Amino acid sequence: MSGKILAINLFGACSVASVEPGRFVVSGAKHKALFALLATAPFGRRTRSFLQETLWGQSCYDTGRQSLRRALADIKMILGDLYGQLLTSTNAEVTLDLSRVRFVGGAATGVFLEGLDIREVGYQLWLNGVRANPAQLAGLFSLAASPRNDVLPVVAVIPFRALGESAADVALGDWLAEETARSLSRSRLIAVISHLSSRQLAKSVVEMSGVRDILKADFCVCGALRNLGGRIVVDADFVDARSGRMLWTRRFAGSIGDMLADAGGGLANLVNSVGAALADEAIAHVRGRALGDVEDHRLVIAGVALMHRATLSDFARSREFLAEAARRAPQAAEVHAWLAQWHALSVMNRWSAAAERDARLAADAAARALDLSPDNAFGLMMDGFVQCNLRRRLDLAETRYEQALARDPNEPMAWLVKAALHTFRGEAAEAVAAAETATARSPIDPFGYFYDTLTAGAYMAAGDYRQALDLAERAIRVNDRHLSTLRVKIVSLTMLDRLDEARAAAARLLQGDPEFTVKSYMSTHPCADYEIGRQVEKALRTAGIP
Repeated sequence: MSGKILAINLFGACSVASVEPGRFVVSGAKHKALFALLATAPFGRRTRSFLQETLWGQSCYDTGRQSLRRALADIKMILGDLYGQLLTSTNAEVTLDLSRVRFVGGAATGVFLEGLDIREVGYQLWLNGVRANPAQLAGLFSLAASPRNDVLPVVAVIPFRALGESAADVALGDWLAEETARSLSRSRLIAVISHLSSRQLAKSVVEMSGVRDILKADFCVCGALRNLGGRIVVDADFVDARSGRMLWTRRFAGSIGDMLADAGGGLANLVNSVGAALADEAIAHVRGRALGDVEDHRLVIAGVALMHRATLSDFARSREFLAEAARRAPQAAEVHAWLAQWHALSVMNRWSAAAERDARLAADAAARALDLSPDNAFGLMMDGFVQCNLRRRLDLAETRYEQALARDPNEPMAWLVKAALHTFRGEAAEAVAAAETATARSPIDPFGYFYDTLTAGAYMAAGDYRQALDLAERAIRVNDRHLSTLRVKIVSLTMLDRLDEARAAAARLLQGDPEFTVKSYMSTHPCADYEIGRQVEKALRTAGIP
């Protein structure tokens, strides 16, 4: 049979039946709920743990797993030979082929899953969440959902005021502000006021009350521009719009040609300074404060910044902020994506006390992000990150990365993790190209060491061990607890025949993780199935890793 097989009505009285009249009808409440959960998931895919906890959460884990298995067996009996055309399942996931599904009815015909009120806490939370915001269903089926930025700091960039009468200087000040706003907008950690809106406040004196009350911005970039005989000098200020407190002031200068080409890097330095200031300000603000006393716009950036700090206590604290952000803005897809990264890193850095549980939570959080916004490039990228690093599904990860970049070719993290995937497969040229693209397009993320680490891995794959070592050491100066960085350093030193230094680096790795072994690394790392994995294995053993 080709074409549509299953007809589902999610509004009013839920129905799940064959498109061909009379062939089959799914009537069990939890069986229909199972189809509803799959039908509303991006790509029709849910993790088994999510389905178990949602539909059988009041049972113990083993009982829930058996209940899900029985439900799938029941559905197989009902669907007969059509089961394999509609549903596929693995030990981790269940997938419904949405291309074989016809959705009937609509929001105008009734309440979402009216009458299908299963008495499970997880199901009720999911059901109430959908009913409270029916608009999200449009995103589930039309891929039209867009991320919300309620818990992100909002930045306005006001055109730089020209200290002179030249119309060209006025235009240059406006253009610099527009380029700054455009660069900042690539970050997943801030929301940026449109340049057209910010331009309305371009006066001789910038009033913070207007930035705060009219633009609803939390922070503001503003300043002045002078033309000294063809040499342009820009003085830029970064201000907390709520308090009026100046967080920093920067000066950069160059010819008009340099400004337009940013040959001196002034614009890039300005953008990076905004990112560093936001991260530092958020961390300083939340220190010693109860979660309830932290403003919405500081939660995510503090959580992400702490997640990439060197200490385990900061890493643990970061989850509190991200979880609180998800509680306050449950429909913000990217918050759930950041939570997925937290759980993934806890496993990858061997900090998790329950690795299997954190791996499931990472997959569930990534799935939740895509539930909310199926075409969100960051969510697609993070789902690929989980698939690659926790499940060694490099094929599926590559698909997600390509989907992310198709939706947003400027997504730097997608380029970065794509570089890592090429590194794992030993595709050196592709790895270096993707890593350099990621670095060039990275705006203000407060974890530059992560870019350095994965770029170092790409150069290691390419055999440029000196460049790999330089980048790894730069990353270690920022975060000396990241196992991947230490491994790149060890391998690079070994390949450069600097064995004493390699052994010292290996001792440092074992000091931080005494249980690390080459065998455990090879049993879990995505590169283990490729030639580069065998090279890394040999180098680690040469350096003294047991």
